[in-house]
Amino acid sequence: MRSFTFAALAALLLLGTTSCSIKRFAVKSVANSLTSGPDVYGTDDDPELVRDAIPFGLKTLESLLAVVPDHQGLLLALCRGYTQYAYAFVQNDADLIEPTDYARASALRDRALKLYLRGRGYGLRGLNLRYKGIGEQLSLKPAVAAARIKSRDLPLLYWTAAAWGSAISVGKDKPDLMADLSSVQALMQRGLQLDESYDRGALHEAMIVLEALPPAMGGSPERARQHFKRALELSDGTRASPYLTLATSISVASQDRGEFESLLRQALAVDPNRDPNQRLANTILQQKARTLLEREDLLFLDADTTRTKDER
Repeated sequence: MRSFTFAALAALLLLGTTSCSIKRFAVKSVANSLTSGPDVYGTDDDPELVRDAIPFGLKTLESLLAVVPDHQGLLLALCRGYTQYAYAFVQNDADLIEPTDYARASALRDRALKLYLRGRGYGLRGLNLRYKGIGEQLSLKPAVAAARIKSRDLPLLYWTAAAWGSAISVGKDKPDLMADLSSVQALMQRGLQLDESYDRGALHEAMIVLEALPPAMGGSPERARQHFKRALELSDGTRASPYLTLATSISVASQDRGEFESLLRQALAVDPNRDPNQRLANTILQQKARTLLEREDLLFLDADTTRTKDER
């Protein structure tokens, strides 16, 4: 989410009294400003402040999109914004409260699913503008469709796949969503072909989750660990997220408590200020890591047998 400048605000105030063409020009200028400025949210160290601010920002972008419906910057910002908000502040809340309030956690996951699908909708809309018919083609011939996407649209590819994959993750009981898994896999694989270093290893990190699936669904713990290693190399140790991703997907699935604890401690050792652009993400994920360590007994069936020999 980008900063809201005074010039943008002034332009918005003029919209009600201008002609249609001038109004569209003014809105487009505002949209360009909002989607190309610095990311004032990602560098923040106060998650609660950002939690309260993001909904207004997203609705502002939607109001602009209603006037300039083909604005690629707005479509990308909305796809990314709804996905990030759903993960950091809705699904994360559900995960934290589930042990004490299952009903509320379920309601939050339902809300997260809707937000992810909204984000996916904006992403597919943006891709369809660039590659006519690609939304339908992704369902029928995922690899062929994904191969159409060019490097310039890698951010839109990534966030569309992230929103889609996240929706599948929280909607495992919905067969229609699970049927879309091959579309997400094709998009992520295409992203790796275009630029494996995108956003300092974000694609490799996403592949950890996809490879955590059962072998019958194409997953492989060995490949997940390879993607984990590459994500660490590309992020140069500035992100807590690869450690949490491997811990919650692979370590829990294999009931390796020793590895789980080690990964979370490494996540907590990341300096949130080393990369200012990752400050908010690292702050939120380190809070989650502390909670997971406090509640790890709920994730492992037999604490005695899952610890390593050195820890017993």
